[in-house]
Amino acid sequence: MPDKREPYPHDTEQQQIHLDGVKVRVDKINVDGLSRTKDDIIIATVKDLFQAKDFQEVILCAQKVRGKLEGLGCFRNIGIFIDTSSGPGATPEGLEVTFHVRELKRIVGGVNTLVGNNEGSLAVGMRMPNLFGRGEKLHTEYSYGAKKTSAFTVSYTKPLRGSLSPIITGTVFQAGSEWPWSGYKQIERGLLIDFGFNSAPWIRHNLQWEGAWRDVSCLTRSAAFQVREQTGPSLKSSVRHILLLDRRDTAILPSSGSLVKLTQELAGLGGDVGFFKNDLCLQGNWTLLPDMVLQATLQAGFLTRISNNLNVSICDQFFLGGPMSLRGFNTRGVGPHKDGNALGASAYWAGGLHLFTPLPFNPGKGGFGDLFRTHIFINAGNLGNVYLGQEIPTSLKAYTKTTRLSYGMGVTLRLGQMARVELNYCIPVLFQREDQPNPGVQYGIGIHFL
Repeated sequence: MPDKREPYPHDTEQQQIHLDGVKVRVDKINVDGLSRTKDDIIIATVKDLFQAKDFQEVILCAQKVRGKLEGLGCFRNIGIFIDTSSGPGATPEGLEVTFHVRELKRIVGGVNTLVGNNEGSLAVGMRMPNLFGRGEKLHTEYSYGAKKTSAFTVSYTKPLRGSLSPIITGTVFQAGSEWPWSGYKQIERGLLIDFGFNSAPWIRHNLQWEGAWRDVSCLTRSAAFQVREQTGPSLKSSVRHILLLDRRDTAILPSSGSLVKLTQELAGLGGDVGFFKNDLCLQGNWTLLPDMVLQATLQAGFLTRISNNLNVSICDQFFLGGPMSLRGFNTRGVGPHKDGNALGASAYWAGGLHLFTPLPFNPGKGGFGDLFRTHIFINAGNLGNVYLGQEIPTSLKAYTKTTRLSYGMGVTLRLGQMARVELNYCIPVLFQREDQPNPGVQYGIGIHFL
């Protein structure tokens, strides 16, 4: 006969285990698998775990410590094992936390692809992680892009102790690039020293000094005179401050959170180039309905010369337009042009309003189809020269009356956390005679979009 007994409460209701409030203490912390890594940096990383007062706090702190260990760049795999404490010094409510780690090899190399600025690149790199046992790293890389860009860098990174997570990096670099929209190519060789630290959990600062020798030359004989007169070598010495506040849930197609990035650069501390440059980027993301995200972006920049005896090169100016910038225009297609070459300008602003939704009828939902989004957008912006002094009212009046506007729609593909691809049909609405509007289909691939 079938069993007609009444079900017990635990047969119909899921039992919940409340870990908060269970008083415990951490008696011991073990880190297994160390070989080259020094004890002092490990002790400084895990010591906060001793402050946990209950079991839930132990779990949360252990996860936080694992994140710090991963941030050292010394280990490949990190596992956590929590057990009751035993042996000498054990307490009745004591716990023993063990981190199982695997150190990275002394030399790691590989070949990979990079995506950015509407270009794919092949990169060959080699790095020596945890060089002296305290998270130091020596890294060298050479990359070559589909648009004839190239870069070679050698960098040394040293984490420093402190609650602000300071890191100092020195980089020797050489970079070459071609800009056919402006009729010039550039080779840059120099030294960059970067000091990064956190002033708050979500705020990152980078203080940099850069010394670079730059050589600008024409791509063709038909380059505009305004481009040819700026060719030749120049020496730039500058200090830079980068403020980054990133609360987005992901960098590629975020669904919530905000981004604030401010870059300030002062050149003229030596060399023959002198300017003060500011560049601001703001972004907000809001989920309106499930899988429907509204994104608003605003960018603005201003550059001013600091001395009549110091130069400002065409490669220091701002440019606007293209599939990753003001859509509906050619790359660098907004603003002053001469003989078909974009000359750039000292000030710009650009804004975008985007609506991302799933593909119609949700094909491939729960799988490959989730990587695609329908994209509807409207972009606006302007690029022009704004001069300080008595000419400010005149230049600002002309600057505000020549806004460019475009709108369109298309499809966006997320390539993991590496990049995103956009295929849009764009319609430029407002533009000037000197611009290069590009109505129709535009294709863009990269990380940073307007």
